[in-house]
Order: sequence, then C-alpha cells, then structure tokens
Amino acid sequence: MAKQLAAALSYRYIDSGAMYRAVTLAVLESGISLESTEQLDNLLRNIDINIEYPHGHFRIYLEGNDVTERIKKMDVSSRVSELAAISSVRKKLVELQQKMGESKSVVMDGRDIGTVVFPDAELKLFVTADLETRTERRYQELKAKANDVDRDEVSRNLVYRDHIDSTRQDSPLLRAKDAVLIDNSLMTREEQLHLAKKLALEVIESV
Repeated sequence: MAKQLAAALSYRYIDSGAMYRAVTLAVLESGISLESTEQLDNLLRNIDINIEYPHGHFRIYLEGNDVTERIKKMDVSSRVSELAAISSVRKKLVELQQKMGESKSVVMDGRDIGTVVFPDAELKLFVTADLETRTERRYQELKAKANDVDRDEVSRNLVYRDHIDSTRQDSPLLRAKDAVLIDNSLMTREEQLHLAKKLALEVIESV
C-alpha cells in the first residue's frame, strides 16, 4: 500500500525493508560470519546500496546490480530479521533512511519508521493483518514469481520474523503511540489506498 500511496501523492517511495534485505543478500554472497564484528563492520563501511526510480518505479541496487526481485526470495527472507537485529546494521541503515527523508515528500515503509527513523513524522500508519491473510498474500506473491515455496514455510517465516523483530533490543517492532492502526485483513487494495490517501490528505491540508 505504501508504494501506491506514494504514487497517489506524487511522493517518493522508500522501502526500508528492501534495504535490510539488500544488506542480507550482501552478507550471504560474501560468506562472512555474523559472529565476526570486524568482517560485518567492514562490509557495512564499503557496501554500495542505491535506490532509483526508473520510469517512476522503485528499484534497489546492490553494488550496481538491480536486486529488487532477488531480495524477495526465501533464502534472504529467512535471514533478514536476524541481520536486522544487529545494532551496527540498524545504525548504518537508519542514517541512510533519515538522509533520504530530509527533503520530506516521502512515504517510507518499514517496521521502525514511526518509532525510530522518523518519530516526528506528520502521519504514521501501523498496517497489520491476521496471520492467515498475510501468509496467503505472501504465498501468492512468491508463487507469481515462479518461486518454489511451501505455504507452511511462508507462515513459519512470518511468525519467526515477527518474533525476532518484536523482541530485539535495538528498535523493536512497535506501534507508535500516535500511529493510526489499519487492519487490512478484510480490505481490498483499493479500500486500503482510499483510507490511507484520505488520512494523508487530511494531514497535508492541515499544514
């Protein structure tokens, strides 16, 4: 929904989760151990992550290569929460995200945006759905990309990621006190977008 909302408002869209996935892919491809602080710090110092919008579409690049679709595969999904729990990784990416949002006119999607990255954001939306709905949506997304994936594996991965992200010491997944809760379990994409756009325009018009 965040991507569609950004397009509706003519704002830039930034998927912070894609940034963590890109770092995860870099770690997997480098073969370094997460136990090695020195190796990880060296990777973070030299990593090249860029976000571009060819033809108005969000794309993320790792070391010059478009990895937008690659980072959605299960080998990355199964490790991203583990990596995102590491403080040095979060510090690096939060700095990048805050720099990207300096000019405002941004819709940013992520699990700590309203609490850590932009605690003073004009509008915060905490979007959720029940596990069955999330599993089905994610399964269909992966299936559409011809990924060989099991529905139960998708569900287990979602539960695992939620647990890791909610219990990590650094920037845990929390709903900001001033965030608007949207449970989209029974909503269509169009209904979600209509509600989010309505809330956004109310804030924009009040400024």
